[in-house]
Amino acid sequence: MTEEPRLYDLIYAVIRQIPAGRVASYGQISRIVGRCSAQMIGFALAALGKQPNAEDVPWQRVVNAKGRISPHGYGFGTNMQRVLLEEEGIEFSLEGEIDFDKFGWDGVS
Repeated sequence: MTEEPRLYDLIYAVIRQIPAGRVASYGQISRIVGRCSAQMIGFALAALGKQPNAEDVPWQRVVNAKGRISPHGYGFGTNMQRVLLEEEGIEFSLEGEIDFDKFGWDGVS
């Protein structure tokens, strides 16, 4: 019998599916995982630096429900997140928001 994967591993597996040039919200990821809140997604991302085999998680592709970068303590700055997203072709409005209609991930890889 196999052991059930840890919750963070499930969260990271979903985030790894977000393609370059797309973003998803914390809430969207939590609904896909189905066993946690949007806040738990933030906790999982905050723990990234302490997780083995998590260096390939595209953390920058997770933003808040308004399409904004949330201040966080992941060890990575919000400026870095914006630069990484812009390098993927994601555009920000003058207010610092990402258009989910244009850049949102539909949850299917």
